[in-house]
Amino acid sequence: MVYSLAATTLTVAAPLGCDGSTAEGAEEAAQAGRGAADVVAVGTDEEMLVLEVTPANRVVVRLPRVEVGQGITTAVAMLIAEELDARLADVDIPLADARAKGNQFTGGSSSVSSLYGPARHLAATARARLVTAAARRWHVPARTLRTRGTRVFAPDGRTATFGSLSRSAARITRPAVPADPKPASRHRLIGRPTNRIDARDIVTGKARYTADLAAAGAKPTVVARPPTLGGKVLSVDSRAARALPGVHAVVQIAGGVAVVAETFHHAFQARDALRIKWAPGPLAGVSDARIRTRLRAAVPKLGAPPRGSAQTEAEFEFAFVSHAPMEVLTAVADVRAARAEIWFSSQTPQSAREEIASAVGLPVAKVRVHVVRGGGSFGRRLNYDAAIEAAQISKKARRPVKLMWSRADDIRHGRMRPASHHHIRASHDRSRVVAFAHATASVSESYGKQGMSTQGMSAQGGMRSAVRAAPAGAPLPSDSGLYNFGPLSGDSGSVELAIPLGAWRSVDSGTVRTAEEIMVDEIARSLGKDPVAFRRTTLRSKRVKAVLDKVAKAGEWGRPLPRGHAQGVALHEEYGSCVACLVEIDAADPKKPRVTKVVMAADVGTAVNPRGLQAQLMGTAVDGISTVLSAGLHIDRGAVRESSFADFHYARQRHAPRHFEAHIMPSRRAPGGAGELGVPAAAGAVANAYARATGTEPRRFPLNF
Repeated sequence: MVYSLAATTLTVAAPLGCDGSTAEGAEEAAQAGRGAADVVAVGTDEEMLVLEVTPANRVVVRLPRVEVGQGITTAVAMLIAEELDARLADVDIPLADARAKGNQFTGGSSSVSSLYGPARHLAATARARLVTAAARRWHVPARTLRTRGTRVFAPDGRTATFGSLSRSAARITRPAVPADPKPASRHRLIGRPTNRIDARDIVTGKARYTADLAAAGAKPTVVARPPTLGGKVLSVDSRAARALPGVHAVVQIAGGVAVVAETFHHAFQARDALRIKWAPGPLAGVSDARIRTRLRAAVPKLGAPPRGSAQTEAEFEFAFVSHAPMEVLTAVADVRAARAEIWFSSQTPQSAREEIASAVGLPVAKVRVHVVRGGGSFGRRLNYDAAIEAAQISKKARRPVKLMWSRADDIRHGRMRPASHHHIRASHDRSRVVAFAHATASVSESYGKQGMSTQGMSAQGGMRSAVRAAPAGAPLPSDSGLYNFGPLSGDSGSVELAIPLGAWRSVDSGTVRTAEEIMVDEIARSLGKDPVAFRRTTLRSKRVKAVLDKVAKAGEWGRPLPRGHAQGVALHEEYGSCVACLVEIDAADPKKPRVTKVVMAADVGTAVNPRGLQAQLMGTAVDGISTVLSAGLHIDRGAVRESSFADFHYARQRHAPRHFEAHIMPSRRAPGGAGELGVPAAAGAVANAYARATGTEPRRFPLNF
């Protein structure tokens, strides 16, 4: 027997396999070498969590999310250990394969908030059943038993491991003790700074990424790609490549020509020996200047400002930006006549499974997708370009393949944050903002019309802003937005280009809110007010004021700094959370600015793992530094100019702030989102600090473009 949770209420005990969700959870347990007797509780809510306790006293919960460095496996392990009263070291969080049902989407800064309730209720249910099983074994009242350290303790000193009780617990239909999660006042683990459960494996090389897998005897594979975006093969002479040692196959796919070889060294050699004639892509005559002109023209006109008001007005440009996760895209595919098996890191494994099935002409039920940990993502693994290519190559080559996109492949042909143009106007009267308007235009993707996949995109679209989205020129209610800026209005346009776009960390907010926070500083300056004091008097939320006050105090806002040095501040509120960022910058040489200090404060509700949250905030600080100061992509005659970290200038260790601190505000609220939260605040603070240090008004980002 296994037991089911519907939302937060225990509803029914059902035999294993009675419904699809239970069957899938049990199937994964069996494939891992464990039997149904190990399964103590199964969630039939959207998350479909399965909790097992093995005879070796290991607690196993298959996670319907992907670990890409954000620490979600550690956070979920903490939730399970807390409610089960297990040692954290006894909890394993493997990643679930793609399922036919349930929620397996990793994105939108939603993982902790969406799993917080289901994981705790599942573990509390399992604990109640384990306690009941022990009470029946020892013939004592269940209420007299205690749990600690993955064991049950009796008043007379007897103990039993959870693993020794799991078979009995799986047969219990009505536990003798409540199955409610603990109140926050009893939390011993949730809220305590905790090291990652996989940290040692990562730093010692034990952690397995897709490139480490020897699955199915897959052979290393690379693809020769066109010099321009969307270019096509006209002809290929592969004789020289096929003659090289170690080459197993050369096959043509939509994105180029693939080489399957004994090693990646052999594969790259053969790829370079191919003689290919390419047809140029649809943007062969298009470069940055033309794209910027079209974006500027696509920005909707702002409506008339309030009569008698003065205006502070500005336009901002943001370049394309690559995701550039440290681990390049890699996928292993074994496609046979009647089935397919794929291994790769995916934020959207369910939609990936469906599209892979379509690409190789198999029913979805015959395709198995194994989700593998990823070395970074930032939105890149919402798409599954590499997995589809690997499946197509495996089918054509009639053998398992391990496809790797090189760094140049991903930067020049992979997804990117769209370029955008913003026009913002603040109307003020008598030292008060009485209206705020923000119109924007960004590049939208027409790449699907060129035969490229657009599936697996994050469902995070829409304008996240102090303005929000509105019909053209229409005012929004005066009670909306982060600041009390009177009636708000906004509209958006787009320029359709055959460029592969993707949701980049913080999505629209990374540009929309960055531009707005720069404008807030400029409004304050035009009104002769201090940026922090001005924000305090116009913010609507006490929570946001609290994080602003925290960074202003901790960062010593207003302290004397040398000439060419300055502080900057910015805020953001999203995902049910809020954050403030204060930076100090050394721009004595305006062409070589260096952020020297970053202080952040965040209110995310309950912070399950404050240490993990601090790491997330540190990452967003580096993102803000990079995208404002130096990191972007150029388009030259239909091709991406950059190809590696040598020319895609993301911040390195020497560019990181010498001092970083993150303050987590105490809260008893349910968790909000945090993974993307800090990007707009960090970017806005860096831009504002640079403006104050140099006496300039930055308008194009990154600044070195």
